[in-house]
Amino acid sequence: MSQPKIPIPGSPVMPTMFDERKEIQFSCHKGIGCWNACCANIDITLTPYDIIRLKRRLGISSTQFLRDYTVPYEMEKDGIAGVKFRPVEGGTACRFMQPEGCAVYEDRPTACRYYPVALLSMRRQDEYTDTQSYALVKEEHCQGHEVARTLTIAEYRKEQGVEEYDDLARGWRQLILKKKSSGPAIGTPSLKSRQLFFIACYDIDTFRDFVESESFQKLFIMPPEEWQEILGDDEHLLQFAFRYLKQVLFGEMTIPLNDELAKERLEKLRQRQAELEREAAEKRAQYEKMMLEEGIDPEAAGLEYDPEAEKKYCADI
Repeated sequence: MSQPKIPIPGSPVMPTMFDERKEIQFSCHKGIGCWNACCANIDITLTPYDIIRLKRRLGISSTQFLRDYTVPYEMEKDGIAGVKFRPVEGGTACRFMQPEGCAVYEDRPTACRYYPVALLSMRRQDEYTDTQSYALVKEEHCQGHEVARTLTIAEYRKEQGVEEYDDLARGWRQLILKKKSSGPAIGTPSLKSRQLFFIACYDIDTFRDFVESESFQKLFIMPPEEWQEILGDDEHLLQFAFRYLKQVLFGEMTIPLNDELAKERLEKLRQRQAELEREAAEKRAQYEKMMLEEGIDPEAAGLEYDPEAEKKYCADI
């Protein structure tokens, strides 16, 4: 059953959305004329669960995997970040492409599993859950659409093993959709918020160190066995990361807080903010005094306090 058409200029994605009952005709197999063509020119966005599977397959930490195999990118200007596969040095091919096929096939990313189906997750402002629709990708080089094999998108998803991948990345997609649908209501995320999002979603091993800290576990009240489950398994930790980000970024309180400790931390934060404001005011006063001594009226000149300008001005005099 098709849904309304959506324009995607210059895209190989066919501009019609379907549900999983849609029948497609497709097969990709060794020996087909376009074998490995998709892998020769990649633009693959990785989900958090993709990273867990691949770093585990390679026997390295998520930190090393991100450094050696990926590049970050902005999903929207001044917004939260995504992660893409880094191609071969000086080229466009996937680093795991081999003549016989994918070297990490059993742990290949979600985007590779879905091809030539595109997953489209949407969330309306008055809805609390996202809905999944699908579209077809038809690229000129791909001969898989010419093979006489018909199956539904639901059957194809099951065959390619994407159901588990979608389940474990759903919280991440919901965070992205929530940020986009909230728009100006939540404002531009701070640098600290963007860094937290990146670590919690993509660098699961660094996030584990963060969660294991005594101060973190004192702030959130959960039974010891729940902490053990979360810290002992990447998948459980990832789902906790999504809950934590929803709580921190959007105020969805699903993790019980130690109210007394939270108030104490908030008070310390307010005190620190007040200190910074006092320091800024003192520096501004000193800056204006130096300018006045030189016969310059800061207000008339339309100048505002600039720490870097202050350093240069002090050095000059």
